[in-house]
Amino acid sequence: MTQDEILAQFGPRESMEYDVVVVGGGPAGLSTAIRLKQLAAQNDKEISVVVLEKGSEPGAHILSGAIMDPRALSELIPDWKAKGAPLNQPVTADTFLMLSETGATRTPNFLLPHNFHNEGNYIVSLGNVVKWLAQQAEELGVEIFPGFPAAEVLYTDDGKVRGVATGNLGIGKDGEPTENFQLGMELLGKYTVFAEGARGHLGRQLIAKYKLDDARTRRATASASRSCGRSTRPATSRAWPSTRPAGRCPRTPTAAPSSTTQRTTSSSSATWSGSTTRTRT
Repeated sequence: MTQDEILAQFGPRESMEYDVVVVGGGPAGLSTAIRLKQLAAQNDKEISVVVLEKGSEPGAHILSGAIMDPRALSELIPDWKAKGAPLNQPVTADTFLMLSETGATRTPNFLLPHNFHNEGNYIVSLGNVVKWLAQQAEELGVEIFPGFPAAEVLYTDDGKVRGVATGNLGIGKDGEPTENFQLGMELLGKYTVFAEGARGHLGRQLIAKYKLDDARTRRATASASRSCGRSTRPATSRAWPSTRPAGRCPRTPTAAPSSTTQRTTSSSSATWSGSTTRTRT
């Protein structure tokens, strides 16, 4: 059955209204919800904010290993240390190695560009950081719905986004409703924030509908980003076991490979002991 046929037979869907609907319970979505609640409290206002997260709990779908610059967290929650944020391992050293087939040569740190220095940063489990952010959001009154992926963008008659709908439950392999079928729910908001990541399926729908990938739109967006944005260092991913001292951050791009060497790239990697490695072969 198509979605229209399902709605005709089992609809209408139940709906809940909020001031702000946030799609995605990652660092961006939770930080948005927290900041909105903080601003509302500062202005003696009461707003309703809900966060939809497809994972079973906040942090369940987050790549865990990361080097984190705490500047943004300090601006959002200045007393994060007192509140027990899981930033426990500061970076204590950076090492940049040029690998070859026979060994490695270290590049002196004073020759490295600024973005290769991690003084003041922390090596964290980003999944744990997100769980902690969710706790802070709930303490402020944010509603978090884990296990409810947003499946559809809802529009007004004049083409404006009015919210999202969660996916239907109890659909069989043949696409037909089973005896356990449950229709999805509409979450309507005065504002809808999409924080589902760069490759979110709803984001792709919005890009296609509003032609956000049009050349002129891209130029306008890039200009706004340069004017309003703040550059950040990319978080690292993928954990590696290591016996290096805690807090050391070796980075190892190799020298030019031989013609018989296959080119592969892996991102920076946070180890359980507190070291990170960046490799390119």
